[in-house]
Amino acid sequence: MDKTIDIKQFLDQDQKKDLLRLLTAGSVDDGKSTLIGRLLFDSKKLYDDQLATLEKDSKRIGHAGGDIDYALLLDGLKAEREQGITIDVAYRYFSTNKRKFIIADTPGHEQYTRNMVTGASTANLAIILIDARKGVITQTKRHTYLVSLLGIKHVVVAINKMDLKEYSQKIYDQIVEDYENFSAQLDIPDIHYFPISALKGDNVVDASKNMPWYKGRSLLDFLETVHVSSDRNFDDMRYPVQFVNRPNINFRGFAATVASGIVKKGQEVVSIPSGQKSRIKEILTYDGELEEAFPPQSVTITLEDEIDASRGDMFVYPENLPAISNQIEAMLVWMDEEDMDKDMQFFIKHANNSSRAFVSDISYRVDVNTLEHTKMNSFSLNEIGKVQITTNKPLFFDPYRRNKSTGSFILINPITNNTAAVGMILGKSENAKGKKLHFKGKLYLTSSGQEAENKYNELKLKGKTVIRLDQENLKKEFGEIPPKEHTEKFIQMLLDEGVDVIK
Repeated sequence: MDKTIDIKQFLDQDQKKDLLRLLTAGSVDDGKSTLIGRLLFDSKKLYDDQLATLEKDSKRIGHAGGDIDYALLLDGLKAEREQGITIDVAYRYFSTNKRKFIIADTPGHEQYTRNMVTGASTANLAIILIDARKGVITQTKRHTYLVSLLGIKHVVVAINKMDLKEYSQKIYDQIVEDYENFSAQLDIPDIHYFPISALKGDNVVDASKNMPWYKGRSLLDFLETVHVSSDRNFDDMRYPVQFVNRPNINFRGFAATVASGIVKKGQEVVSIPSGQKSRIKEILTYDGELEEAFPPQSVTITLEDEIDASRGDMFVYPENLPAISNQIEAMLVWMDEEDMDKDMQFFIKHANNSSRAFVSDISYRVDVNTLEHTKMNSFSLNEIGKVQITTNKPLFFDPYRRNKSTGSFILINPITNNTAAVGMILGKSENAKGKKLHFKGKLYLTSSGQEAENKYNELKLKGKTVIRLDQENLKKEFGEIPPKEHTEKFIQMLLDEGVDVIK
């Protein structure tokens, strides 16, 4: 009986453990996969069959000489194992007595920058590895800039392969100084440095006897105790409706994940964009009713009044409204293998809301190796820059620095349905001040049926809403060929609605 209680207590404690999401980043062959493999190995989180397979694979295809190649625990693709590099993002889960971890092992190659951005999008902490033989290189700067751009507040700089530099304190101090000089230009509030050897295990799980000059903690000890829960925004209540739950005539609830802030029973809320107000009647979960909910809980709320709200609308507190605009300024990471077509209309997906959108202006592109800004007319794969975006209907947002959930979005190519870009909102576009936000259609005059057909196909491929205004369409709309003044009014009406017209 006592054993049953002990097991139940153990499972309850395990369920309540804090979760830390982290990623590893760095240049090619800096030892990212090896470090994570060493963490798993030294923390005794591998099963016997995994260990046996690892030892066998290390002899057959390993890249660590006579040692166990811990990177093989992470690099699962055939191409990764052949080349000894990471290509795709590999996620690994493990836990210690103090905390649960989800680790994203991200690629180091420049051409896989978008994969690294994907892994970083949900991380609380980043481990940036530096090869002690090479020091701070351009790829180190690239990944540090991306970590800063994506709002990761905690950075661990792991100076790896210290065993190949005789565990030199002088080498370590020089790399720390070089990194501090670069990172001072960026917004990263919490940086910690560790001299390690991932292959040999120095300062990874246990303190190293080879570096008596280092008085700090081991890497795992730090990861188990770093405080990240306060990084969430608990000030601005944002509840983007995902689904209206109507199982019967007596119940109507609004289901969503709490994006930020604290949802409290009895609190007055306003639905945007409609502006209708009500009070929270119930906060419901599968396990029962709550008095309050906070991120990242998924709940269903009911209101005291029947108000019209649906997917894409947002509940907020009346005294704390988000910005509302359909012209935004954002940092964009281009993720499509096709270059950006500035004439294309994209779908924008933002906080359960979607709309058509286009990039109205590219302010600059960032060279992430030097942080220089250059004027560009388009983006290619992995390029990053500041843009102005116009959407068909207003978005409700906060700056990304303040609120990741309501400050991030993706652009979707309407033809391929691929994610074309990810974006971090800086605020309202300067172009938006005092202007009504509106799409305008374009009128194209053609001289032949074939030219009209070609233009129609070209615009449809770009995702535009377009109509050919030939005799047949005019007759379909009016029942007969209308007088010229009626035709002009009809064309103007279509243009005002954002429809491109081919005449």
